[in-house]
Amino acid sequence: MFDAHVHIIDPRFPLIENEGYLPDPYTIADYRKRMSRFDIGGGAVVSASFQGTDQTYLKAALAELGEGWVGVTRLDLDASDEEILELDRVGVRALRFNLKRAAADITQMTLQALRAHELAGWHVELYMDGQMLASLQPVISKLPALSVDHLGMSDEGLPYLLDLVDRGARVKATGFGRVAMNVADTLRRIHAVNPQALMFGTDLPGTRAGRPFRDADVDLICDVVGVDMYAVLEDNARAFYRLPVRERQVNDPAPTLPLHRTEQPTLPLRRDELPRIQPADTIPFPVIE
Repeated sequence: MFDAHVHIIDPRFPLIENEGYLPDPYTIADYRKRMSRFDIGGGAVVSASFQGTDQTYLKAALAELGEGWVGVTRLDLDASDEEILELDRVGVRALRFNLKRAAADITQMTLQALRAHELAGWHVELYMDGQMLASLQPVISKLPALSVDHLGMSDEGLPYLLDLVDRGARVKATGFGRVAMNVADTLRRIHAVNPQALMFGTDLPGTRAGRPFRDADVDLICDVVGVDMYAVLEDNARAFYRLPVRERQVNDPAPTLPLHRTEQPTLPLRRDELPRIQPADTIPFPVIE
């Protein structure tokens, strides 16, 4: 599995209150313990509003998590090309537009995103209520690649979200405890438009969510997408974050085995060996009137 949306809250690094809220610590050790029953082969560490534009925690997290992990960050608007390229070298792959809790100058953010894409191929990840999608069309249309967090958050924005999906946008199947929508139906509709769009994530630790991630969320995704579960749980995100495809071996626990023959197979008879039926042996059926 690839967890496309994780927040690491390391108390060794500075945190900023957001709307009076400061989260409890959630370390890599906490995350690994929580997800120990799953085969996690990588993921994306996402910068939250209470981490501002600090990059030290993100660099430390990516170094500890190792291969297969990438970062999604917020940058100071005056960040240089050299800073972007340095972050790309340590595994950062995207900018986050936090328009729900940490809005800034959207025009300048867009210009920065275009520069980061040109320099390093970064995409943009949007955190906002889907109702804003219509008003943001002039901005979104300029972004060469983007994803939308938490299924777009609400039913009101779903038509706009589906239109974006049809044009190549990705959607994170995350934060089911945050959204005001029928999750299964929303997953089904997004998947029907583009099977490559959905990307699983836990959104752990689920700060300020109605409820955090549950193991049953994975079961729900698998029930909806069926045979595409490997794509949604891992492959779609790895492709979007420009990571190598993870090879897997699917072992059938009960493979079909050939039948063991105890006798010689039946051989066809030659035509001249077939018994001949005499004409007198043929009895006509009675006529039914």
